[in-house]
Amino acid sequence: MLYLVPTPIGNLEDITLRALRVLKEVSLILAEDTRTSRFLLNHFNIETPLRSFHAHNEHAVLQDLVRQLEGGADMALVSDAGTPGISDPGFLLVRACVKAGIKVECLPGATAFVPALVASGLPCDRFHFEGFLPHKKGRQTRLKYLAELPETFVLYESPHRLVRCLEELAEHCSAAREACVCRELTKMHEEKISAPISELIALFKSRTAVKGEIVVVVAGK
Repeated sequence: MLYLVPTPIGNLEDITLRALRVLKEVSLILAEDTRTSRFLLNHFNIETPLRSFHAHNEHAVLQDLVRQLEGGADMALVSDAGTPGISDPGFLLVRACVKAGIKVECLPGATAFVPALVASGLPCDRFHFEGFLPHKKGRQTRLKYLAELPETFVLYESPHRLVRCLEELAEHCSAAREACVCRELTKMHEEKISAPISELIALFKSRTAVKGEIVVVVAGK
């Protein structure tokens, strides 16, 4: 069986008892970054072997992993933080397992966009999850599409691109559109700021540096 195991996005207390049990019981853990995952495993005294599985090697190792699973191995897939497959590697392996008749089980657990969406104060009865925008090709097309959506939408963004992203949102959605920038969720310096996009631009331009993982929640049209 392949287990998809969510890991904390910051606060290590957010891991579930079931996730800890699975990580201890499987024969191999596939990790996006073994150094990051080793820190988590050491914290909980888990000694299960680790193997790298990330965007740069997933095509090369895919068939070998499927053969091991078909041979009876149980594996857990983890990303650096959150739920595997949500803007992280995992889709290719899951699809290959489903096609091969290998059982896939996804544990419920941490993911960044849900707490950001719910705590934003913006409508969340219906929403669109966009994840990371393309860096170049197709970026403007996606922004134009998002600007016309009637429901709240959610983006992931890196800290050094945040201001650029907000400026593009102001251009396509209007500077008066309400949004919420969530930073360092579940961590000591967690920050959630709700304001019109124009005010968010001014705020983050005034800072010498922006750090941490970023979730941007934007009101629908």
